Amino acid sequence: MAFGWIDEQDRARREAGLVRVLRPRQAASPLLDLASNDYLGLARHPEVVEGAASAARTWGGGATGSRLVTGTTALHAELERELADFCGFEAALVFSSGYAANLAAVTALAPHGSLVVSDAGNHASLIDGCRLARGTTQVVGHADPDAVRKALAAHDGPALAVSDTIFSVDGDAAPLAGLAETCRAHGAGLIVDDAHGLGVLGDGGRGAVRGAGLAGCEDVVATVTLSKSLGAQGGAVLGPARVIAHLVNAARTFIFDTGLAPAAVGAALAALRLLGREPERAARARAVAAALHERLTAAGLDAVRPDAAVVSVRAPSPEGAVRWAADCRAAGLSVGCFRPPSVPDGISRLRLTARGDLSGEQIERAVRVIGDTRP
Repeated sequence: MAFGWIDEQDRARREAGLVRVLRPRQAASPLLDLASNDYLGLARHPEVVEGAASAARTWGGGATGSRLVTGTTALHAELERELADFCGFEAALVFSSGYAANLAAVTALAPHGSLVVSDAGNHASLIDGCRLARGTTQVVGHADPDAVRKALAAHDGPALAVSDTIFSVDGDAAPLAGLAETCRAHGAGLIVDDAHGLGVLGDGGRGAVRGAGLAGCEDVVATVTLSKSLGAQGGAVLGPARVIAHLVNAARTFIFDTGLAPAAVGAALAALRLLGREPERAARARAVAAALHERLTAAGLDAVRPDAAVVSVRAPSPEGAVRWAADCRAAGLSVGCFRPPSVPDGISRLRLTARGDLSGEQIERAVRVIGDTRP
């Protein structure tokens, strides 16, 4: 029977307690949200919503084509200029998603004969970019510049290292300075995904790359998403102008994908300008993360110290994590639930978003619910 193997995989997932399900949320949910990636609470901000609505009224519901045909509006170009300037890079290129941006950056910058050195904790989009790249990929230990150095030293030819800046599972930071130094010593490029750094780290939320003093360097390329701190949709690649020009001509997820919808562009642009006017939002998100960690740890929970706005709480098992998240939900709290195969180390977790708009009372409530429902 065609696709009969699907049933066997479904049985295996159910036996392991690893079945994923879709849970449509309501527009006016009563749940306290610590599950989304809306780090700054901007997805429903009036200015961001109006930015989306105004763009849709002006440009229509969709981009109407690929970026190289009809899918580039004046608004796209405006966002690219302001995003590059905000993050400290020479140029930027906007994609329909952060996933597409990562695929583009890795595949277009890893030609035949090249080596891609990838951190073992990287996001799936970077992993898939490595799989699709024409170069050879070597996976090295998590956050280990020395392992990157050894891999680069054994290769003769074009090379690059690929890493998240903030890893999405535990919220820990990559050693960016060490990675950059290692790459330069071997003439390699560095691609870093700053999806969880933009809006949270760096001066006024300008990102982990700018905070590390690497923005604008000719050998550093950064990717970002517009769907987390900026509360919109889409992604972008930031880097030297010649690299961005190369992507326009070589990145398949740019050339053959429909451009980002104008409403998402307008929302991201409004959020970026709002963050520029209110840089304290970034510090507030970090303060909420620190407070969550401190209170969870004081309650006897195994919480990982956050480097940005992701707070991870270890669970005893995949089944325990699912039950814990469900019990939190029943108590009015929405939390993320990470378990194999989404976690590289096999340890299941609750994943909390330290949203910068959470009040002290909401922080206390969240900690209380998590503590009361622990398995």
